[in-house]
Parts: sequence; structure tokens; C-alpha cells
Amino acid sequence: MKEVVIVGALRTPIGCFQGTLARHSAVELGSMVVKALIERTGVDANAIDEVILGQVLTAGAGQNPARQSAIKGGLPTTVSAITINDVCGSGLKALHLATQAIQCGEADIVIAGGQENMSRAPHVLNDSRSGALPDADNLVDSLVHDGLWDAFNDYHIGVTAENLAREYGISRELQDAYALSSQQKARAAIDTGRFKDEIVPIVTQRNGQTAIVDTDEQPRADASAEGLALLHPAFDSLGSVTAGNASSINDGAAAVMMMSEAKAQA
Repeated sequence: MKEVVIVGALRTPIGCFQGTLARHSAVELGSMVVKALIERTGVDANAIDEVILGQVLTAGAGQNPARQSAIKGGLPTTVSAITINDVCGSGLKALHLATQAIQCGEADIVIAGGQENMSRAPHVLNDSRSGALPDADNLVDSLVHDGLWDAFNDYHIGVTAENLAREYGISRELQDAYALSSQQKARAAIDTGRFKDEIVPIVTQRNGQTAIVDTDEQPRADASAEGLALLHPAFDSLGSVTAGNASSINDGAAAVMMMSEAKAQA
């Protein structure tokens, strides 16, 4: 079985919900990472065998967003691409599939990762073709319905977090402490420039001016134990999961270029 190596890893900055990356579709963000990977690794675009990208929120995104990102990123139409939806594990599943393809000899070079723009997830009117008009009762938020709602138990994934916290005895205090530690570590890494080499700067428009975004927006500089403790439960009035210790809603893309070890050494 072939050994698999990673020869390049890049990502966009991580944008806050309705933040500076909100105007850029998931395809735009993914294509920027694909393009930068090709440029930084110096690999011939024609030598890439496949692109595998995870994306959960695909309503209105057009056919096969991964292929759109591949072509917009500079790959020829001869390179195949697959969009994967394994919910929160989509990007990691893309890497698993890339690894398997290389190990089995089906490919030598694969770009794998994920792309998402949660800010742009549309509202859907399911019965519009039969004459329904939009109102507060029949518009479906695809961000929640397709991305954050358990289709099997019919509740928000925040309720799943509550269920797990109860089952395994994870207290509110432990959740808040972990969330604060995560925010502080991310902020420290940003402040010391540890992410600079992996981030692809994004050129965007902000307040009518051209701006370059090269820093993650998500970690809150003012996060504190006191502030987290003041937040009310978000999914269960008697629960422990809050907007401060739950996973955040973000926009961004990330990808790696993977090769067989023999190909990388050639």
C-alpha cells in the first residue's frame, strides 16, 4: 500500500457570521485556496488527479461546488471533482477519501478539504411551484434545516450537545472553561503570527473600500470567564450550552494537497 504525504496546506481566514467574508460564496473561497495551493507548491495543474471538497450548505450553490472551485482555481476541466456532505465531518471525510484513492493507486495527487459560507445560506420556499407565497411560517432557513438540524430526531444539534453533556456529566463550568481556553489559545496564536503561513489573504470590499483580510475574525479578544458565565442557555432553558461555549457559525475554506510518497520524492 502506498504511503501518503501532505505537501501543502492552506486556508482562508475564518470569517464571523455576516462578517468580512460573507459576500464571498463558498465556491469563491474554495477556489482561492485551490489556486494558492497550486501556486505555492509549484505542482503542474495538469498533474492533479482529483479534487474532493466537503460542503454542507449547497442550496443555491449550483452543480457540484467542488468542481466549480477546482475550475475557478485554475485546474483544467480534465481534473475530476467530488463534493462531499458528511455534515461537520465533511472536510475530514474528503481527506479520508483522498488518502484511500492514493493508497489504492487510483490517484497520485489529490486536493482535499472543505468550503462553506454559512452567511449566504438562503431561505427556501418549498411550495413556491404550487403557488405558495413567502411568509414567516413557510420560509425554511437552509442554514438551520440543512446544516444544524438533526433530521432523524428532529431537533437542533445544540440539543445533541445538551444530551451529551448530561450523559457524560460535562458541567457548564467545564464547558465554559474549555471554550475560554480555546479562544485564548487561538488569540495567542494569531497575535504571535503562527497562522500567517497557512492563510491565503482575501481581497474584499469593506465600506466601499478595497480591503485585505488575512486574520481570523472569530476569536473574541474580550472573552472572559465572567462574560461566559453571564450567558443564558441557548437550546434548553435548564441546559448548559450557550452561544459562548457552543461551536460558532463561520465562513471559510481550507485544503491540503496530498501525494503518494513516491510522487512527492520524484
